[in-house]
Amino acid sequence: METEAKPPTVPPAEKQLIEIGGKRFTTVKEGLAYILVPEPSEEEKKKFKDGQGVQQVFYNPIQQFNRDLTILALKAYGKEVVETKQAANQSLHSKFVERKRKRKDSNYSERKAKLASANSSPAAKELNTLPGTDLQAEANSETAPEIHQPATTSTGQEAETPVENGAEAPDRPKYPNEHEKKPPSFTILDALSASGLRALRYANEIPFVTSVTSNDLTKSAVETIRMNVMHNKLEDKIDISHDDALAHMYGVVVKELRYRAMHPGNPTKSDKYDVVDLDPYGTAAPFLDAAVQAVRDDGGLLCVTCTDSGVWASNGYPEKCYSLYGGVPLKGWYSHEVGLRLILHAIETAAAKYGLAMEPLLSLSIDYYLRVFVKIRKSPARVKFQGGKNMITYNCDQGCGAWVTQPLMKNKPTPNKKGDGTFYKHGFIAGPTAGMACEHCGSTMHLAGPMYGGRIHSPAFIKSVLAEAAEASTEVYGTVERIRGMLQTALEEHMLSPKEMEAEKAKAEEAENGSDKAPKKRKTGPSEAELAAIEPYPFYFHPSQLAGTMHCAAPPERPLKGALRGLGYRVTRSHTKPGSMKTDAPWSVIWHVMREWVRQKAPVKEANIKVGSVAYRLLRLGEKEDAPEDTKPKEADSKQKEMAEVVFDEKLGRDSDTTKYVRYQVNPKENWGPMSRAKGH
Repeated sequence: METEAKPPTVPPAEKQLIEIGGKRFTTVKEGLAYILVPEPSEEEKKKFKDGQGVQQVFYNPIQQFNRDLTILALKAYGKEVVETKQAANQSLHSKFVERKRKRKDSNYSERKAKLASANSSPAAKELNTLPGTDLQAEANSETAPEIHQPATTSTGQEAETPVENGAEAPDRPKYPNEHEKKPPSFTILDALSASGLRALRYANEIPFVTSVTSNDLTKSAVETIRMNVMHNKLEDKIDISHDDALAHMYGVVVKELRYRAMHPGNPTKSDKYDVVDLDPYGTAAPFLDAAVQAVRDDGGLLCVTCTDSGVWASNGYPEKCYSLYGGVPLKGWYSHEVGLRLILHAIETAAAKYGLAMEPLLSLSIDYYLRVFVKIRKSPARVKFQGGKNMITYNCDQGCGAWVTQPLMKNKPTPNKKGDGTFYKHGFIAGPTAGMACEHCGSTMHLAGPMYGGRIHSPAFIKSVLAEAAEASTEVYGTVERIRGMLQTALEEHMLSPKEMEAEKAKAEEAENGSDKAPKKRKTGPSEAELAAIEPYPFYFHPSQLAGTMHCAAPPERPLKGALRGLGYRVTRSHTKPGSMKTDAPWSVIWHVMREWVRQKAPVKEANIKVGSVAYRLLRLGEKEDAPEDTKPKEADSKQKEMAEVVFDEKLGRDSDTTKYVRYQVNPKENWGPMSRAKGH
């Protein structure tokens, strides 16, 4: 590290020593951005552990994964948005040019008609006999407006048109390519900016970004942002805002609403952001209502981080979770996916009251926080599907851990009067889907939710982000290997339902065989069937937890996968926890496989299992003749569906994709995590 301090005007570099106003700062590099970290005193150096001194400007290197992922996601999302805007601008310009041409043609026709009419009059005929007065020749000389194409050089550059001495340069005609020279706007709001690192990286690393607003309420944070922007030479791209995040976002909304009220029928260019990024310390719930309105309503992107996992992924504060997210969490192995669905439910509810529909693109539970990327679009018709895409969950949290879901409403396809299509009715649904006691172990079932019940990922979006990650430099994006692994795992979570598989098969056959019918024009956006689709196989389980419930040795991953696949079911993993399994097998099959595991591979001492306990009931020990009468299963419970023989085939349990991915985080250092809240004034 350098020992001589330099002014902030020098080109930024890693580990520089910069002096501003008598204070000394050290430069920390992340991605292509540099932030200034106050140099701690000797006494502070003794107090701080490794890396904790930078807390004064809230720089947490563990969050680099979040920032790297967001930039790659914004690149994937933004490319499509910019292309759409360019096409729209080009279409508008083409219409303008066409209208202008028609006006010129109309003026020319009127001029020619007037000359022809004047030439056919008796006075004009007499005048035409005089020398030098031929109106017909004048009419014939009138030609249509001509657009002169500019000459070009061999390199494709326009050559300058020579102008005679004393003559004025002719006006150059306007061409569509000139209109395209100005790139379409792409704006981002970093609502809770802290040091401004996110804004710096967005402006530096996303080439099509035209403006980034870096906002923070704390005066010291804004001063830090201003220094960092100046040091990175990004004053032309980053607008610094010292304001309350809610006031700033509501201000954007109020400005547009006021203009519409004062100028009805006269739309104006919206100042809403293409992307709104919420990355608070703790919950983002207080900012959701303003954020869904401040982002563009034609498919704008809302990025949300919540670090209060002790609220949405545990059973310690159900009242707090309900007040923040409008739903109750649960006690269970799959609580982190429940947390994702609770927060998606909160975003969807915040947006729906304004006729805004939410479309999840990517929803990830990462380390101690979660990160979701959702599109917001104005569509009251889509909002009608919301009730059928939310659910509650019956959870056997004190027993075997099984769950049963219950949609709040149903979106039912109904044939139309012509019989050539369907439309959806939205109505009530029968319930409950579970009794008070668990059908597998007899324990009490508890309620959780309501929560989002639809798909939490878009496979197409994940693939586009993976494409960006494949081209990303590991020097700039230090966490790109883990990003690839987590995204690949999230992609593997997407399992189609039987109806969806039939639809995909029909599409593939139609594409392969061809069709004589003219292809129907595809509507933009998802179909009604896609809007009504719910997640058919939510949540996941952990083999070691199942084994603990049955008091037996845990089955290895491959044999257990092989057993389920041998019975005709699909098995994958969840991105939220290492060792997790996600399957389309019902709980009755899962427990049957576990009983076979005990019988074939890992016998238990039945004498050590308490009569009437959860393990006692799951192992069906009450079915034996010498079991007490009150522990024997009822006649209805004893009727078991005939199942095929369970084979723990390790070979069948191997995944077809043998690529080694970094799917889960490895602790980078001691006591890593969210650290303490940054202090400012």
